[in-house]
Amino acid sequence: MNVVGYGGGTDSTAMLIGLWKNHIPVDLILFADPGGEQPHTYAYLEIMDRWLKEHDMPPITRVWYQEKSGQRLTLEQECLRSGTLPSIAYGRKSCSLKHKVAPQERFCNQYQPCLDTWTRGEKVVKFIGYDAGEERRRQGAVAHDLLDKKYQKQYPLMDWGWRRTDCIQAIQSAGLPL
Repeated sequence: MNVVGYGGGTDSTAMLIGLWKNHIPVDLILFADPGGEQPHTYAYLEIMDRWLKEHDMPPITRVWYQEKSGQRLTLEQECLRSGTLPSIAYGRKSCSLKHKVAPQERFCNQYQPCLDTWTRGEKVVKFIGYDAGEERRRQGAVAHDLLDKKYQKQYPLMDWGWRRTDCIQAIQSAGLPL
């Protein structure tokens, strides 16, 4: 079971193109929507979904943070409710964990192919789109990745040696806008 965490940006778009070019199967593509992305990001999801369909890849599945009641909670709603700025303004990343990582985890915890993979005692492969120039981000995740009992993280852009310029070239070569 191969899952892509898709952010809608250059790196994750290039990663999907590279996975397709390298005949690496993708079973699920998740976009965690905090509810306040730029309009061009939402528009790009539609462009990318068309490209994915044309290349026999799965569509993008949108997920978001939900309160225990099942009600969606956007990052903006949370900030207005608490009277604060997003945690990144204070040098922390709890918003990313809560509004990006947690919704993907929750979806996979209820998604039968993931459950089947874990029942077999296997790990779900999760592809992360960090380009080859972002080694510090991968290093920061190593300890967590090694302890993760459910996921085997892979960083294909780094494995391929694709830096930002290579990602841009891959997108342009695929006929997609940046």
